[in-house]
Amino acid sequence: MSNTGDTRGVLYPAQLPKFYRVAPEAALADRVSWFWIVHWHLAPGRVSRQELLPFPQMNLVIQQEGISLSGPATGASHRDLHGSGWALAALLRPAAIPALCSAPHQLRDREVPFHAPGLHQRIVQLATRAPQSLAHLGVQLFSECLEELLPTPRAQDLQANALLELIGNTRQLVRVEDLANQMNLSVRSLQRFALRYTGLTPLSLIRRYRLQEVAQRLREDPMLSLAQLAAELQYTDQAHLSADFRRVLGHSPGRYRQAAQGT
Repeated sequence: MSNTGDTRGVLYPAQLPKFYRVAPEAALADRVSWFWIVHWHLAPGRVSRQELLPFPQMNLVIQQEGISLSGPATGASHRDLHGSGWALAALLRPAAIPALCSAPHQLRDREVPFHAPGLHQRIVQLATRAPQSLAHLGVQLFSECLEELLPTPRAQDLQANALLELIGNTRQLVRVEDLANQMNLSVRSLQRFALRYTGLTPLSLIRRYRLQEVAQRLREDPMLSLAQLAAELQYTDQAHLSADFRRVLGHSPGRYRQAAQGT
């Protein structure tokens, strides 16, 4: 297993506590995008707000207080960290969802308890004894549990994986009609398919990946103009990109770039 090095989804990576993304072994790669691990120790009274633009996927999250299935987020979100703590989670690919949830749209912006007491006890013991081992032994224990829990994906499950991969890897893809054509589905069938496996609409999926790229590019390239970025991502113009960004993240791309660069 290896660190993916991917920072998309995290709006201010420099503010993160100890954070890792670990690629799954090949046997589980069709059901898990990666595991993510975070642990922190903050001074009394201090709060660290972690702002996110999450991937349009569900997470299975293990923490001291229990295990939860976290539904798809409809926009930007945040988590306030305080004291000491840790989390070990799996970012689930669409192919994993039918075994865990029959209606992911009902879990939008929600978390529900997930019953796996044996796994929880083992991970808590490990985290208490050696939190730095979560990225190795913790991921191994979690992987073994998921391989038993999640059946081998069917052809239609793998098609759902392909849907997200196509959106995530094709920056010029901005229209639902074009996505439907590439998936050989009608627009109506695509709508139902996306909701069944992700809980979100196709347009929401497209916008999430495009805005994740906007945020990443703004962080990494201080000289990049919004007009150039809008053209690269097939936005009608800079104004449309800015309006989309503001609607989801709550502030302008320019203000975000300044905050991300600490200026």
